[in-house]
Amino acid sequence: MRYAYAITSALLIGGASAALVMQNPAGAQTAQNEPGAISAAAPRAGAPMSFAEMVAKLQPAVVNISTTQRVQVSSNPFAGTPFGDLFGGQQGGRPVTRQAESLGSGFIVSADGYIVTNNHVISAGQRGAVVESIKVTLPDRREFTAKLIGRDPATDLAVLKIEGRNLPFVRFGDSDRARVGDWVVAIGNPFGLGGSVTAGIISAMHRVTGQGGPLDRFIQTDASINRGNSGGPMFDLNGNVIGINSQILSPTGGNVGIGFAIPATEAKPIIDTLMKGATVQRGYLGVGIQPLTEDLAKSFGVPKGKGELISRVEPGEAAAKAGIRQGDIITKVDGRDVTPDTTLSYLAANVRPGTRVPVELVRDGKTMTVQLTVGTRPSEEQLAGFDPDADEGVPGGDDQQSPQNAAASLGVNVAALTPQIARSIGVDPATKGVVVVGVDPSSDAAQKQVRRGDVIVSINRTPVTTPEEAARIVGQAKSSNAGQVLLYVTRRGGVGGYVAVDLAS
Repeated sequence: MRYAYAITSALLIGGASAALVMQNPAGAQTAQNEPGAISAAAPRAGAPMSFAEMVAKLQPAVVNISTTQRVQVSSNPFAGTPFGDLFGGQQGGRPVTRQAESLGSGFIVSADGYIVTNNHVISAGQRGAVVESIKVTLPDRREFTAKLIGRDPATDLAVLKIEGRNLPFVRFGDSDRARVGDWVVAIGNPFGLGGSVTAGIISAMHRVTGQGGPLDRFIQTDASINRGNSGGPMFDLNGNVIGINSQILSPTGGNVGIGFAIPATEAKPIIDTLMKGATVQRGYLGVGIQPLTEDLAKSFGVPKGKGELISRVEPGEAAAKAGIRQGDIITKVDGRDVTPDTTLSYLAANVRPGTRVPVELVRDGKTMTVQLTVGTRPSEEQLAGFDPDADEGVPGGDDQQSPQNAAASLGVNVAALTPQIARSIGVDPATKGVVVVGVDPSSDAAQKQVRRGDVIVSINRTPVTTPEEAARIVGQAKSSNAGQVLLYVTRRGGVGGYVAVDLAS
């Protein structure tokens, strides 16, 4: 089960009230819960008093999936500690191969044994691990060795195949017809327990979890979803699969009533492609994207909640060819608004590669439209970035702050970026800017995740190459009573983005 960790709190306020019922004039608006107003929304005739009969029909098609993995671990018990070299001679310091297992769920979608699950259920659990075999266990305890037919890491979907005939299977339904408040039933194998059933309602549709990617739109449910439920089906009351249980939001690792399922209408075309042995192709713009936070919206002078900020443009890719620039705010793709619920990543990924579409954007406060031919999204491995926490080669940050340094107002200490320093911190030696060598932990910059080893390329969209230039631009902003400045920051691997930092008073 993948986790989105969070700490949440809720204040439940209860109360009672009395109302004087008066006759409403014709056409007057009434309360949403006026007596009789919601009778049409009451449970339909035939809604079950129990889920037992439905579950009895569906459960035979839900399977347990386990993997056997081989992983190499260090034989040195002090590896990674200051004593590692002293004791590294034990057993020659050679890695030891151990066995590992993983558990999850899945469901059969054809009588001849095609099975849908999450990609992370059948993937290596840690770096260096190798999956040796995948085992599928049916509710009647029959066991099969499964073959991996295809996987799509971007959407966390995978298709397996077992050899069998006349197997019980289930069909996908139309998740677009599902509504918040509808009953749903989840069947899976939480914590390795055989076939467990939970029920709840749909808590939200099109939920964006903030993990990015081409399918960051989930069905949220309060039906109990726990470790081991990953890959299992979410059913509506007609017994149709409307979602694939995938993630939970939890501060503890257990169910807290917030689970996420991949919508069936989003998953079905991908599953069909994988079953054919083909590779899923998605649209690609070749840009780095940042959500338009309140601070950034204020800095760019645009309304919050519509559009996303382009933090990077990849040379030679679709956006660059169309003339899109760093700092543009894309508001529409092919006539569809870019919003927090319909992100730019989602819209771009769902355009067929090679299609020419209009893209509306805001640049320097002016709205314009460019024509863009959508490219093909690279594999997730190609898109994977570098470790942003490594900071080898960063100059020391203990020097006293000088009047010319921006540290006094930004809470950072910077130094000139040389090609040697750039190479040592993992950025292109041709990069121009100033390198952050120290950050005041009490500053707004620290709160905004600016850190040692970052390179400030521009301030208020003006390039900076020396500490003196940085200080001058910050000083001008402060003299004009600006409350913040807009930094463009890049770090190891060329990953960059805009950060709006408050000026110290």
